[in-house]
Formats: sequence, structure tokens, C-alpha cells
Amino acid sequence: QDEEKWDFVLVSSIHEAGSEKEIKRKKFLDELSKKGFTIKKIEDKKLFYGVRAPKQIFQKYQWLLRNPDSRLQNPNVHHDIPVTTRIRIVNFILQNTMTTDLEKLHDLLKKKVFEATFPLHEKEDVREFLKEKWARWRDIFCQQPIEKIRCYFGEKVALYFAWLGWYTYLLGIAAAAGLVVFVAGITVFNSSQVSKEICEASNTIMCPLCDQNCPFWLLSDTCTYAKVTHMIDNEGTVLFAMFMAIWATVFLELWKRQRATVVTNWDLYRWDEEEEELAMELINNLQHEPRQYQHSYFRSTIILLLVLVMIAVLIGIAHALVIYRVIATALFTQSDVEFLREQANTMAVMTGAVLHYITIVIMTKVNRRVALYLCDLEKPRTFSQRENNFTVKIFTFQFFTNFSSLIYIAFFLGRINGHPGNYVRIAGKWRLEECHPSGCITDLFIQMAIIMVLKQTISNVMEYLVPWITHKLCKKQQRPKKRSVMLGEEEEAEDPCKRQWLSNYELNEVNMFSLFDEFLEMVIQYSFTTIFVAAFPLAPLLAFCNNLFEIRLDAIKMMRLCRRMVPRKANDIGIWLQVLEAIGILAVIGNGLIIAITSDFIPMQVYKYTYSPCMTENSTGMDCLTGYINHSLSVFRIQDFEPHTEVPKMLLDFVRDEIKECRYRDYRNTSDYSYTVQFWHIFAARLAFLILFEHVALCIKLIAAWYVPDVPQSVKNEFLHRKHSNLRKELSMMEYSTEV
Repeated sequence: QDEEKWDFVLVSSIHEAGSEKEIKRKKFLDELSKKGFTIKKIEDKKLFYGVRAPKQIFQKYQWLLRNPDSRLQNPNVHHDIPVTTRIRIVNFILQNTMTTDLEKLHDLLKKKVFEATFPLHEKEDVREFLKEKWARWRDIFCQQPIEKIRCYFGEKVALYFAWLGWYTYLLGIAAAAGLVVFVAGITVFNSSQVSKEICEASNTIMCPLCDQNCPFWLLSDTCTYAKVTHMIDNEGTVLFAMFMAIWATVFLELWKRQRATVVTNWDLYRWDEEEEELAMELINNLQHEPRQYQHSYFRSTIILLLVLVMIAVLIGIAHALVIYRVIATALFTQSDVEFLREQANTMAVMTGAVLHYITIVIMTKVNRRVALYLCDLEKPRTFSQRENNFTVKIFTFQFFTNFSSLIYIAFFLGRINGHPGNYVRIAGKWRLEECHPSGCITDLFIQMAIIMVLKQTISNVMEYLVPWITHKLCKKQQRPKKRSVMLGEEEEAEDPCKRQWLSNYELNEVNMFSLFDEFLEMVIQYSFTTIFVAAFPLAPLLAFCNNLFEIRLDAIKMMRLCRRMVPRKANDIGIWLQVLEAIGILAVIGNGLIIAITSDFIPMQVYKYTYSPCMTENSTGMDCLTGYINHSLSVFRIQDFEPHTEVPKMLLDFVRDEIKECRYRDYRNTSDYSYTVQFWHIFAARLAFLILFEHVALCIKLIAAWYVPDVPQSVKNEFLHRKHSNLRKELSMMEYSTEV
């Protein structure tokens, strides 16, 4: 039984005898034979080579990396090595075996000498358990068997699922809070004074939204829009943004505790990756010299410059999206379809968001290429160092790809477009877009909603359907072969390995980025749920629902649709932790900026406590925001329109010459259109709020980080107990040996 266990399978096409590829393949397999590997060949439409490593390789590994505490035991006692470690060692040796032509396995894979290499999904109890109890849709609300995942896929995958489970669990709390804020917005703030004033402003004439074909319009036309804005933009959102900044910190602190608890039982708490890598190098080749650490300032500078160039390109793409929206608005307003004319702005924002989603999909592929190229330039020493460098670069690129458009909408839209009679124009022709009179936050809400819904539904469907369809197609292609075997009865006693190897080969291939992609997807989602949460309180709820599916989706993919991953050892989620901490700080800054700059929270408070009727007159029964809308709109004289703007069509109920002025959203004087005192007052209040919010939130983050210890006391006590009992055992053995 044990003899038939194969560590790895190499697959190759059937090459002509004597061809270059065949010679290269033979050389590689000869090198493996010299190292004592057993090789078994099975021929089908392809050639399959099963390789099994000799026992002494694993004995060397155990001897080199034995636990210093267990050195007292008899060195000849060999415990069975776990399958995951076995696969990892064999994979390392395969990747680092060099032929006489100085080629390694990845060179041979590039030259199509071999087509694929993979460890096998074995018929183990663990696998059956995971298939039944984990990789099923019906277990969507069940606890994950992290220990079993580790036994089958190794520590790195287990830590990913432990992290994802913990993140989803805590997202539940954030989702509930977000839902409460949103529902409160719908019920409590539906009847706010500001939206009431907008709905009643049936004789406030607003300046046209574009140069040609746009009429004057009445403020009361946008009644529903104002109500929607006030569902999002209210006092509840400010508290919720504060809550999410603290939630992000507490989540990370609690994860550190959770991780310490999980890792203690794995005996990896003080595991050293470098030592393990050196040990495997020596087992593979005793003459091996380790690569030195190197650092070149010149190379780092070049890479930094290239990263900045790439970021500039990504910001350029965001600019292109802005220009698209401006031109789209202009074209929609000249359209013959009445619906498009009236909803020009909303349509431009929505199509812009879809376009943004498409650029995200395309740029993700480009970013990966660029990040890999930059990693090759850097020449990192070890695989894990390479992975860390790659992670930081691709996360930076992805962050700008995903968020530059949102940053524009949140902080620049409607603030850089000038005023009637003196608009900022693109190419001297098209006017920059403006915010809606009831605030910019709705635009941000629409953009967030579209991107999050599209991103999560489409990417999840694709992530599951593509492997599933490829798997089914592969199976179909392999079927006819078996029928012909059925007819010839004497061939029926086929090798039991053959079926297993074939079925493993039919599965989708995995590469070293398979797990990385899952992590990246989750971290970008985490950014969406924390950074712009003030504009979209439903983000945590969407993320929570998505993650419940994501966990099972990944599980089904790994267990049923993909080849087995090469297990990796790890005692932490690595550099992702620093990335998540950085996002936590960005979340505080981002939410502070949204409340201070994007939302109308500050102007309303300034009005309420400085200019409102409550302050100037002693009227008690009145809402303090009465008159806010009139106060926040400036007056523009129609005679001051730019020469090439046609004076727009009049409203039906007004005679042409009656309209002498229109209103627009800004704080400017009527005489010379310079900023009013109120503008500077509000500007100061925004800055003061921003500084206060960020300092308070960061202080709370620091206090939370200090308050929650990273390592639970139970784990520390466990270590204490272990050390104590080991020392006691050693002492008693010493006394025993001296007595003898």
C-alpha cells in the first residue's frame, strides 16, 4: 500500500525519439535517479512520470530541523513526516535540481519539455472529511475545520482560511451597525429640514447645468435626489465612520490574538523560515553556498522611479474617466431621448462607474505583469522575500487602479469647476462636472454601489464558473478513451495509478499566485469596506454576504476543481498584516476627509450654530436649519454669462425678460463673485474637524492596540509550562546519568 504512494507527478507530451526535448527530459530524470528518487512511467495520450523521494531525504530533514527540546530523545527514532512537509521538500528538490545543461525545472517547463508538475490529491480520510464537511454550500454558516485544512493543504492555506473566517465573523458586527445606520437614514432622516426646503423651493431658479440646450431649472425638481442624499449624509454616518475606524484596529488586534492561539498548537510559534530554506538547500546539494543578502541604492532608486511612473499612468487613467464623464454629460444633454436629457448627469456617473469597473479588470492584468517585472529587477534573495516585494507593489498599483476615480469624486468633483460666467473647461470647450445641489456624496454612493456589486458578483461568478467549465470540458475530452478500453477485456487490468494521475491531470492547474490572488481580492475588499464607508454604509453588509460565499467557493475550488496546491509553511499571514494596518490608517484619513469635505455635515453645523435663525433671533419652536438652502446658494446675474454660452431656454411659467438671475451652489459675493466670509468660516471648520477627527480616531486606535494584548495569556502560560517541564526533564536526566 505505502509503496504505491507517489509524491509528485510530472507530465510531458510524447516527443519523438532522439529529439532535443526528449534528451532534456531524460537528463532531468537521470539527475533525479542519482538522488535516489524512484520513478514510474505511465503512457497514455501524454507521458506521466510519478516520482517518490527516498526515505533518507526526510530523515536528513528531520535531523537538521529537529526541535532543540527533543534532542534528548534517541536520534534514531523517526516519526512519520506529515504529507504536507513531504510534498514541500520534494517540490523544493524538483525545482532546484539542475541538469548538466544548467537548466532547472522551470526552464524545462518554459521550453515545453514538461507540461505540468503537481502533487496528487490522495484518497485520505482528511480529504474525504474536508469534501463532506467543508467544501459544501450547505455548511455556509458552520465553523471551518482549520486543523484539518492544515493537515491537507499546509499552514499557509490554513492561515488564509482562519483569517478569512475571522474577518467575516467580525464583519458581521460592522454589517449590523451599517444596516442600522442605513435604516435610521431611511426612517429618521427622511423628513429632514434641508430636503423639505429643497422640495418646497418651487421658485428658486437654478443656473443651467451645461452650455447648450440646457434650460434653467427649479430646485424643487430634485426633491427625490435630496431625500436620497439625506439618507446617506446625516449625523449617523459620522458616528458610523468613527466606529469603522475603531473596528479596523480592533479587528487586527483580535486577529493577532486569534493567530497566536491557532499557531501555538502547530509548534510554529518560533519557527524560522530561513533556517528551513538553508536545510532544504543542503539536503538537495551538500556543496551549496547560500546567496548573500544584497542591497543596491541605485537599483532601489530605479525601481522607485518606475513605480512612480506606473502610479502616474494609473492616475492618468482616472483623469481619462473624468474627461469621459464630462463629454458624456455634454452628449447626453444634446440627445433626442428625453429621459437621457433629463438624467444626463446620473447616466454619465453610472456609465462612468461601469467603465471604471472594466478598466479595473484590464489594469489588474497589466499591474501583475509590471509588478513581476519590477520584482525580477530587484533580484530578491529568497522566495518569501520576492513574494513580499511583489505583494507591496501589486497592492499599491491595485489601490490606485481601484480608488483613484473614487478619490476624484469624493474630494475634487465640483470643487475645481469654477462658477457661472467663469467655468473651468477641458480643452477650452467642455465644462467640468458639478456636484448635485444637495451634495456630492450621492455620486460617491452610486459609484461605490456599482463597483462593489459588480466586482463581487461578476468576479465571484467568474472565479467559480471558469474552473468549473474547464474541468467539465477536460473530463469530456478524456472520456472516449475509456470506452475503447472497455471493449478489449484483456486490457482491463490497468494500472490503479493511471486513473488517479489522469483525474488529477484533468483538474485546473494552480500556480504560486493562486492563494495570493485570493488574499489580494479580500484585501482590496477590506479597503472598500473601511476607507469610503462613510459614503456607503452598506459596504460591510455586502462584503459580509460575499465572504460567506467566498469561503465555500474557495474551498470547493481547492478540493474539487483544482490540482493540489504545494503546501507552504507559515506562522503568520506575512506582509499582508502590514498592508492591513496601512489600510486602517488610510481608513481614518479617508473617512475624516469624506465627512469634512464631501459631506454637507460641516456647512450645516456651521450654519446651525452661527447663521441660523436660532442664533440670530430667539425663535425656539423653529428648526435650526431653516433657511440653510437659501444661505448655501449664491446669486449669478444672467448678463454675466460667457459670450459663447447661449442664454438658455426659459421655464414655462416665466416670461423671458423676467429672469435676471439664477442660483448656483457656492459661497460667493454677487458683485464680483469672490468668496464670502461664510466660505472661509466653513473652510476653517472643515479643517478643524478633520484634524480633530483624525487625532481622536488615531488615539482611540492606539489605545485599542495597547488595551488588547497581541498574545493571549493562555498561550504565554502554555509556553512557560513547556519550557519549565523541558528543563526539569533535562535536569533529572543529568542527575540520573551522573548517578549511573
